[in-house]
Amino acid sequence: MIKPKHYTRSMGGSQHETVAERVEDKGKDEGVHLRRKITLLPAVSFIIGSVVGSGIFIAPKGVLMNSGNVGLSLLVWALCGVLSTFGALCYAELGTSFKKSGGHYTYLLETLGPLPAFLRLWAEFIFIRPAVASYVSLAFGRYVVEPLYMPCPAPPALVKLVSILGVMAVNCWSVSLASRTQVTLTFIKIFALALIIVPGIMALAQGQTENFQNAFDIDTESFTVSKLPLAFYSGLYAYGGWFTLNYVTEEVVNPNRNIPLAIALSMITVTVCYVLVNVAYYTMMTGAELLMSEAVAVTFASRALQGMASGVPILVSLSCLGALNGGFFGVPRMLFVGAREGHWPALFSMIHLRRKTPLPAVLLLYPLVLVMVARGEIFQLINFASFSRWFFIALATLGLLVHRYRFPHYPRPFKVPFALIVIFTVVCFCIVGMSLYSDPWNTGGSCALTLSGVPVYYLAIKRSYIPAQWRKAFSELSLYFLNQIYVLLLIPTASYCSKISRSLSAI
Repeated sequence: MIKPKHYTRSMGGSQHETVAERVEDKGKDEGVHLRRKITLLPAVSFIIGSVVGSGIFIAPKGVLMNSGNVGLSLLVWALCGVLSTFGALCYAELGTSFKKSGGHYTYLLETLGPLPAFLRLWAEFIFIRPAVASYVSLAFGRYVVEPLYMPCPAPPALVKLVSILGVMAVNCWSVSLASRTQVTLTFIKIFALALIIVPGIMALAQGQTENFQNAFDIDTESFTVSKLPLAFYSGLYAYGGWFTLNYVTEEVVNPNRNIPLAIALSMITVTVCYVLVNVAYYTMMTGAELLMSEAVAVTFASRALQGMASGVPILVSLSCLGALNGGFFGVPRMLFVGAREGHWPALFSMIHLRRKTPLPAVLLLYPLVLVMVARGEIFQLINFASFSRWFFIALATLGLLVHRYRFPHYPRPFKVPFALIVIFTVVCFCIVGMSLYSDPWNTGGSCALTLSGVPVYYLAIKRSYIPAQWRKAFSELSLYFLNQIYVLLLIPTASYCSKISRSLSAI
């Protein structure tokens, strides 16, 4: 069977190549591009480093609070791991089919068209990533600053800003340095999980099972089935990050092999570790004690580790730093690809000539994080960010089904079973739909902010209904502001980084 040379899709009655093919052809003549530097070990480290963050140390409270009992909470953790693994495998097919950075944005653009892709880009930049960074930073502040300021209240905003600034500096420095940093932080996270799992499982093996008695008893006065989607949001948030590697597909060495293998290895490891960590938690704490704890890992360490308890906050804070590192490493590259396709300001398409990193995208994401930091309640942030995140993930896998139907002969180096894609997509849409009833305020706000991107798309991107004179004036004004931002932000930053580089070389 002869495969067609080009695959096309219809957009408003016109036929053209897919974006990936255009970029591939264009890339042959481009002098500046993102280099392939990420091998299998850094790839696994980036996924584990992005998944294992503050979630496993704080989300157990949210899962238990909304699931109603210990037994059901453990089941939710296991199901979240299975669901995340299904999603990761679906994204492995997408990542190897469309070998271009951008993650969710690229897959929606290739399969469902420009409007869903732009809305994903809009939501990610405006509120999803700032909310996620704020939540992780809040966990960082709890585990690091509060012990230093006790008994006085600590200023968590200061810690959040400093930690985010440090991560951005690392990722702006170079891809190789970010990879080495993430590998180190990933091993630290695994060590922190081992400190929880080993003593907990040892206590369980010695017969300390009283907290698992009547594990599935439900308090009918406080638990309702409508809260289960929120329990899944907390659990899935702790697993969030399995799609990080797909943001940087262009930078992965041998992506057809390394992307699926890295996803499989990392998700199996994380799922087993998460279930064992929660079993260890419940071995040393009752459900009521876990709900009362603001820092679950610290409470666990004070009972199980004794002399080593003081080291747990340090390890947890480093785990949070790794999650921020992985998150900020991937998202600017999605903005970079969006700018390259004309869906985002051109400034974001610029990359550093020597370091090959999208420096403006990283730096301009920072002010939006500062705005979201003011919204400080952890579980509201989880629900707020999770609605749109999982809605677009479901849309991406739905787009995978649509693309399979429209282009059955498209080359797919890695192919997921059809039933697995359907199960994952349906479950995601069900969780998203039910959460509108469970927490209408936060999920409704997330939905409204996402839809606010529709008029922005038609006014700023498509602009087919705007008079030509208005479009020209808008373009000139945008170009003027972008030039000012370039002069005020990019050049001083590059000069500053150059000075730091010379100073370090002298040392």
